[in-house]
Amino acid sequence: MDDTPVPDDDPKPQGKGRPTPKRRDAEGRRRQPVSAPKDRKEAYRQMRAKQAAERERARKGMLAGDEKYFPARDRGVARKFARDWVDSRRLPSQYFLPFSLLILLLTWLPWGAGTREVVLYWVMLTGWPLMMVGVIFTSVFVAWKVKKEVAAKFPNEPLKGVGFYAAMRALQIRKLRFPPPQVRPGGKPVQPKR
Repeated sequence: MDDTPVPDDDPKPQGKGRPTPKRRDAEGRRRQPVSAPKDRKEAYRQMRAKQAAERERARKGMLAGDEKYFPARDRGVARKFARDWVDSRRLPSQYFLPFSLLILLLTWLPWGAGTREVVLYWVMLTGWPLMMVGVIFTSVFVAWKVKKEVAAKFPNEPLKGVGFYAAMRALQIRKLRFPPPQVRPGGKPVQPKR
């Protein structure tokens, strides 16, 4: 046996300093006790609780704007740009649903003799067609504009469906949009809720 000292700058390690554990000991440390449910009802209860917790985590992630929790239709930089573009503007089409509700309420109100027919006639003759033309024009404009800007800003992103996505978002009432708006009208970012 050679008694010469080994230099400190030796590239090969001399060992790990402990014996290799037996296989049964290593496997025993990795194993964890399995707590199987006692019956089917208990298993179903545990599964529902786990799914509810998972859904709640996903909902919080979506509300926070975490893109990994978004559905596939809302993912990607082009879709985020389309959402932010629509959310940063006040568009006539977003008032379509409240206007429709107003017309519906006007039809139910008790009017005087002959007044109801006159009001409904003018609302149906002018208000409704003007709103429909405004919605169609706004939707076409939004789809065209967003597609054009996405093509210029993100040339490698696919354009399929981006214009339609933006037009449909523009039709929704701002408070009911999902994913929630991340920018205010005017382009300022939304402050996170505490």
